[in-house]
Amino acid sequence: MANPPDICIRGAGIVGRTLALLLARERLNVALVESPTKPTVPDVRAYSLNGAAMAMLQDLRCWPDSPAVTPVHRMQVWGDHGGQLNFGAQEQGVGELNWMVDVPVLEALLAAAVKFQPHIEVVPAPVAAPLTVVCEGRASQTRAELGVAFDITHYEQHAVAARLVCEQTHEGIARQWFGWSQVPGLSQPQAEILALLPLSGEGGREVALVWSVHPLRAQELMALPPESFAGELGQACGLALGRMTLSAERAVWPLQLARAERWIGAMPGTAKQSFALAGDAAHALHPLAGQGLNVGLADVAELVRVIRAKEFWRPLNDLKLLRRYERARQADVQAMGLVTDGLQRLFAQPGPVWQNLRNWGMRGFDRSGPIKQWMTQQAMGKTSSGLH
Repeated sequence: MANPPDICIRGAGIVGRTLALLLARERLNVALVESPTKPTVPDVRAYSLNGAAMAMLQDLRCWPDSPAVTPVHRMQVWGDHGGQLNFGAQEQGVGELNWMVDVPVLEALLAAAVKFQPHIEVVPAPVAAPLTVVCEGRASQTRAELGVAFDITHYEQHAVAARLVCEQTHEGIARQWFGWSQVPGLSQPQAEILALLPLSGEGGREVALVWSVHPLRAQELMALPPESFAGELGQACGLALGRMTLSAERAVWPLQLARAERWIGAMPGTAKQSFALAGDAAHALHPLAGQGLNVGLADVAELVRVIRAKEFWRPLNDLKLLRRYERARQADVQAMGLVTDGLQRLFAQPGPVWQNLRNWGMRGFDRSGPIKQWMTQQAMGKTSSGLH
């Protein structure tokens, strides 16, 4: 590099590039490690981003334009026996609950911004720096090399993702169903969670699917012809948007709850370099609440806030400084993990007693007023760390 780096960021995904851009604005020299490009395959992912994430990306001028962004006006959730929840932007006194954002478009905007930032140099391999931030994702090789344990709870579910065109418009509503399916080879019905998330394509008739199902059920769904898959999906959601047609290839991945045992530490072999973990390298959540990237970007916001507010004499590798970041984020991530894990486990319990209890709870929560409003504000990022 032309200038010695202050910070090396390992991982050039959305979290890593966002962090690099924000640190560069603090006039810090950043080495951004970008792995060789993998063979391109259609990317069907779309992230649900809250107001805090949107404000951060707008501040960086990396917030996509329509149709890559779709506002969500309302969310409807159905239980497995009459329970129902409704969240509306108007009830919360805001314009939108959140926004669905196309992953490839957002990644391209961040990559372009990085190229025009003189304080960032994209490098093919890690370089020495006072602080290394690991943003490589949940399968981080660097985290393993640093000897940081990653405590993983494997859910007996895989996520099947796809994009579909529907017969009816989605009206900007995110829809989610908790249900059950009978899986061949298993004696007991298996819990599943189905979400149809609004996208702007096809005149408001395109949706992103995230269907969390038993691994055997996932194999079965992935092997079905497109028409049969759409038929299974229509049956599972009661044709809520009419008949559906696949518009992209399906994707599948295993689901887990995970958290690194520590998020900071000294780099091995030197007392003058430290590391911090951020994003999926530090944690992983079940996608049922759609908070994965929001939590990762909140890591970014907090780390930048801590660095910006540090005493002038304290170096970037100071572990006391980095512990401020670790303490703040571990508490928030643990709280979100408890919520998502608790919901997944609650709806995975078979039997009429559990069924009646959870659906009674859903109906009560829907009428709870202040509690419901507080939970909605949390999901919208109203208490997340800001950068303004």
